Amino acid sequence: MITNSIQKYTWFDGCFDFILTASEMSVFFFYRRFPIAIIKRHFYNETKKWEPLTAEMKHQIENYWSDKINRKSESAAVPSKNKYYILSMFPYPSGKLHMGHVRVYTISDSLARFYRMQGKEVIHPMGWDAFGLPAENAAISQNLSSETWTKSNIEYMKKQLMKLGISFDWQREIATCSPDYYRWTQFIFLKLYEEGFLYQKEALVNWDPVDQTVLAEEQVDANGCSWRSGAKVQKLPLKQWFIKTTKLSQSLAEGLQEMTEENWGDIIKLQRHWIGECEGYNFDLPLKEVDQTNVTIWTRNPESLKSTLFIALKSSHILVKSDYRNPSSTILKINAVNPLNGHLLPVVIADDLDYPEGSESLLGDPLADKKISELATQLNLQLSANEHDQRTAEEICQKALSEDWGGYKASSKLRDWLVSRQRYWGTPIPMIHCKTCGTQPVPVNQLPVFLPASKGEAKGHSALLNNPDFYNVSCPKCGGEAKRETDTMDTFVDSTWYFLRYLDPTNLEAPFDPKRAAAAMPVDIYIGGKEHAVLHLYFARFMSHFFHLLGWSTEREPFKRLLVQGMVMGRSYRVKGCGKYLKPEEVDFTGEKPVEKSTKKPLAVSWEKMSKSKFNGVEPESVWNEHGIDTMRLLILADVSPRSSRHWSKDTFPGILNWQDRLWSIMKRWIEHQKQEKTAISSFDKALLEKQENLWYDARNFYLKGATFSIHHSQQLSVAISKMQGLTNNLKKVPNNFSLKNSLQYERALGVQIIMLAPLAPHFASEMWTAFVDNAPRLSTDFAWAKTVLDQSWPQVDYDYNLDLVCFVNNQQGCTIKLPRSQLDTLDEARALRLLQQDHLFIKYNSAQKILSTKFDHYPGMDATLAVITEPKKKQKACS
Repeated sequence: MITNSIQKYTWFDGCFDFILTASEMSVFFFYRRFPIAIIKRHFYNETKKWEPLTAEMKHQIENYWSDKINRKSESAAVPSKNKYYILSMFPYPSGKLHMGHVRVYTISDSLARFYRMQGKEVIHPMGWDAFGLPAENAAISQNLSSETWTKSNIEYMKKQLMKLGISFDWQREIATCSPDYYRWTQFIFLKLYEEGFLYQKEALVNWDPVDQTVLAEEQVDANGCSWRSGAKVQKLPLKQWFIKTTKLSQSLAEGLQEMTEENWGDIIKLQRHWIGECEGYNFDLPLKEVDQTNVTIWTRNPESLKSTLFIALKSSHILVKSDYRNPSSTILKINAVNPLNGHLLPVVIADDLDYPEGSESLLGDPLADKKISELATQLNLQLSANEHDQRTAEEICQKALSEDWGGYKASSKLRDWLVSRQRYWGTPIPMIHCKTCGTQPVPVNQLPVFLPASKGEAKGHSALLNNPDFYNVSCPKCGGEAKRETDTMDTFVDSTWYFLRYLDPTNLEAPFDPKRAAAAMPVDIYIGGKEHAVLHLYFARFMSHFFHLLGWSTEREPFKRLLVQGMVMGRSYRVKGCGKYLKPEEVDFTGEKPVEKSTKKPLAVSWEKMSKSKFNGVEPESVWNEHGIDTMRLLILADVSPRSSRHWSKDTFPGILNWQDRLWSIMKRWIEHQKQEKTAISSFDKALLEKQENLWYDARNFYLKGATFSIHHSQQLSVAISKMQGLTNNLKKVPNNFSLKNSLQYERALGVQIIMLAPLAPHFASEMWTAFVDNAPRLSTDFAWAKTVLDQSWPQVDYDYNLDLVCFVNNQQGCTIKLPRSQLDTLDEARALRLLQQDHLFIKYNSAQKILSTKFDHYPGMDATLAVITEPKKKQKACS
């Protein structure tokens, strides 16, 4: 029984002292680590009193507003032209959010709330990249099924995201491990097969003997070890499925020309480097002795096919590593067929020829290279004098394309995408192998091929290999005995199209409705880490180009703008010499430099990506339990650009905590002023009021302009926060004995301050707005007084406020021309140039020079810039 005494209770993992009575205290309810307690309320919406801000009060505010700050979803509607699609990379459900998750989703939520306030129809979905090896291994170690483990993690992480106040449209939620989703991944796989973009061949692969699966080249470290298990990687020949991404390499390279550096930054260079220069052509030459096996050749000159005498391979080529090698000769036991003329071409091992970059095969055309000619002579191969093939390179490529043996432009180094994985927890590959009919696709009406339930003890491939109920099937063509494919798909396949399924998540007839895709695509801004800026983006772009080819999508390029956010870094401590990582509690900080407590050995202190193994991670829950949700949101957004690494340190906390305190005290004083008796204004008071009105009018417009630009045009949310803090400092400055009761501009500025804060700290701003609305004399017509702060329109700079036309001449800032917003909003390049040419400094120094080029950037409601380049000044000849 609880008595009327002071009790100490745990609240969100922190201890606070509450005075509780039996009537004020009830049972605690927990969902894992989310307690809810009924305690005495101290916040404004309960008491209508503006009491001092405490951590306890922040929690009460956030609990009160948690179910009120998100709008009802409208995901059933086809998006309008006013749409704004904000996509954040969906997470792998590892079990708990980490600080990187907090950063990316706080950024996306802040932008989503901002654009809603700008009147946009925001699409802001969420889902789960749920297949993959980590979940499979974790489930085995826990003696659970992969499905149970993954669903539990999704449930918990979803609770955390809701706690964080992220305004995702949960009606659009997807999980790649759901049959409702991977049914359509399999459908797309079959469509790739149908269109000639899919094939199976033997390849040398990186085999992880511990995890028992194939690794991509990027998953093998510099020492030849697996990035996850640490095992030494083996090279094994395995028959694998490949998607022919090279077939669209020229289209993908051309698509990069549509990107601007402003929208994509250095990711354009990374993508271009990955694709390479598409200055040659790929051709697939079948092997006579081996069914359904080709050797792919890249050449700059398709006409070399007319005169080629042999195929040269490096000794590292998969065909050289196989049984086709002849121990007594460099000529293999196989021959390639030249599809252009039907000639048989011997296959030769020759390491000393000049192969194209990244290639292990070469056309043996004696007319193209002296070394090749010499090798042909050694092999007793020569051109026939009767051959007079007059076909052009274009005609050869057209023949290859029409007969599906190549002819498409590509770079020599780009490879097709190996998508087979020897693991259980992935999308089953919908193919069937029949000894009579060969490999056959699963009929579409039999999709999905369900992943069978796992028992949790079999690792990797063996979970499906040892399941005869899964792999024993009838051939869909002849009805005889057949075997189902037991490889599963690379998880990158799942994530190539998830942003389109978000638009139509319950469609039972197709992966997505092309009409919805046409209305919503491209994604306006895509937010995620740079570690996915090459492979994931390349594969997602490929799939989008493929859908465009099919007519499923009107847009080739899926992403209009990228926001590649930096990592959250933690301070790590390593013992010098041995490199052992220490926990913070194992470090002695009392001296000039930190040392190991037990040995006093010196330490190497650095900022590194947060990791459990480095003991430098921070649990998000521990931060919001101590300081509150919105405080953590502001901490993760402040101080540095979203694109830069964030060094997580408690040393940065006081800036945000003090800012919240200043905002709270400003509201306290303003409420007190509104409760004062209204008195007559003297002439002195009128002069002071006019002066202050002008100051607050200017401050509101200046900081509003800067914050809006920083969010809308550059996504520099940290700069937007600094602009908001600048307005706070101006609101803090109130002359002694000055009454705010009569100040229109202070009311406008305070309202704008709260509205600008709302996308970043929605709970805190909602509480402040309630007090503002309740106590305002409502002198301003700027606000929708009956609506919540998140339902307000984003504020506008006044039309009579002077904005800047900043002019640059020959890359040097020349002058700044002030224009009222009403004029700047309608400004065009021609008028801006006339204004510059009328400036006295331009007339004095540049009027005689011819203008060679101009560049005009226009930001209505904010600023404009004009950059001109003139011809160089002619040097005067010295007098003789």
